[in-house]
Amino acid sequence: MKINFKKTYKFAIKSALYISLFTTAFVLMLMSLFYKNQLKHQIAFGIIFIIVIYIFSFLVLQYRVERFIYRRVKKIYDEVSLLESTTLINQPINTDMETLSREVKKFATDKKLEIEMLEIREQYRREFLGNVSHELKTPLFTVQGYVSTLLDGAMDDKNIRKKYLKRAEKGVERLIYIVEDLDMITKLESGDLDLNMTDFDIVELIQNVFDLLEMKADKKKIKLAFESKNVQSVIIRGDQDRIQQVLENLIVNSIKYGKEGGLTEVGVVNLTKKKVLIRISDNGEGVEKQNIPRLFERFYRVDKSGTRSEGGSGLGLAIVKHIIEAHKEKVYVESEFGIGSEFSFTLEKAFKNPKADVKKS
Repeated sequence: MKINFKKTYKFAIKSALYISLFTTAFVLMLMSLFYKNQLKHQIAFGIIFIIVIYIFSFLVLQYRVERFIYRRVKKIYDEVSLLESTTLINQPINTDMETLSREVKKFATDKKLEIEMLEIREQYRREFLGNVSHELKTPLFTVQGYVSTLLDGAMDDKNIRKKYLKRAEKGVERLIYIVEDLDMITKLESGDLDLNMTDFDIVELIQNVFDLLEMKADKKKIKLAFESKNVQSVIIRGDQDRIQQVLENLIVNSIKYGKEGGLTEVGVVNLTKKKVLIRISDNGEGVEKQNIPRLFERFYRVDKSGTRSEGGSGLGLAIVKHIIEAHKEKVYVESEFGIGSEFSFTLEKAFKNPKADVKKS
């Protein structure tokens, strides 16, 4: 690593001035004691003396400071030579201690933040691996248990064989469900999943999702409805199948964590001439404030009890986030514990109404 050594003279100038003033004052004091009544000679001697001492002090101090800092600070720079991308390495070494201290302090602060971020990511990685292990372990052990029981002799009983095979099949279906969701997220992140962009009526799509999830909502006596009774159709541009998946995931989530006899409302709001906001709100359990930033992480569960009574892959909200971001849009969440939650996302409006073209034709 090539070191660019930048000289600064502030330290040497100040130090030489202090030394010169002190020594000159001290010598003049001695001269006034031993050579009285020679004021002119004392002044002339003082001027010459202070100039000589100042130049000498400056040269010695600057030389010594440069060598001191260059030798010792160069070691620090060499030790961090692997961090070529840092601003500390790319800048010349400065002999001004104040500037140097400020640069090193900034460097240390940046490194501390990087270390803290790495520690947070490592914690997330451990939690993610633990969650993946848990999600896969449960159906695997279920399938293994039923298959082992059948192999141990239960296969001879026709009724038990059929019942256990059906339960094992459900476990396999859950595994496939989790793997397919993980595969989708991976493709969305890498950009390998192409979006089929078309123009469609978002209000009509929401009503279709209501119809699909009506029976699921009825089990908990939860009502699915639009915020406004006179909601008008809005034509948006996007991948209809993926947006339907987003709506299904968010509405299923509101049903899953909604209160018995509760309400899930979907609103369609015109934000601008080009944007529309879709929001899904409920009066369910809500989410505590500290958990909100992590809701869209894979397998992240607000409920740490480990219960999976509600089913699901634990990837629903993560899929929502990735699909919306693949559309180059934003997803938002607001929640108050014990009161309810609201998830919302933006979509781009279509430039023309495809239904209008059909009528014209």
